[in-house]
Amino acid sequence: MRLLIATSNPGKFRELKEGLAPLGWTVLSLLDYPFKLPPEEGATFEDNAILKAAFAARHSGLPTLADDSGLEVKALGGEPGVYSARYGNRNSDLERNVYLLERMRGLPPGERQARFVAVLALAYPDGYLELYRGETEGEILEAPRGDWGFGYDPLFLVPEAGKTFAEMTLEEKARYSHRGKALKALIEAHQQGLVRREAPMQE
Repeated sequence: MRLLIATSNPGKFRELKEGLAPLGWTVLSLLDYPFKLPPEEGATFEDNAILKAAFAARHSGLPTLADDSGLEVKALGGEPGVYSARYGNRNSDLERNVYLLERMRGLPPGERQARFVAVLALAYPDGYLELYRGETEGEILEAPRGDWGFGYDPLFLVPEAGKTFAEMTLEEKARYSHRGKALKALIEAHQQGLVRREAPMQE
């Protein structure tokens, strides 16, 4: 199958492309279909993932995979949530990380719980779609660790691994990450013939 991945984030594209390798699909990017995705105005990760995937599937004529993901910090009432990529109106990963640390200043280790959530929407040109969700529990450090990854990866410690996402190899991150878990669910569904497709979206 030829699949379009609807993201302009090179880190996400790389993770998704490598994660999908077991299915043997031909993966294309928005560089192959350079149209602009609609604004992420949904109230949930599911809303935004569906919006992007369905839009790109209609305009490309190809099955399209879109990801929406974000960080939810318990002490901040779930912030930044769906606003993770534009938190505090900051313009870069570094600025958003600094802003998050400022918002959490003074919180002790026992009150720094957080989780990453990822939703993958696989939309087809006929309007049908598949949804897959993954979550990873962790905590926010008081200072960044690691040089890899993107977004909030340097601040997010996975206790089970003893590392932040930014300290993990791609293989390790695929095992522990929210996006890796959602990808695993998608791959298993297709390999085992257990795909569940939702009805076409209404315009």
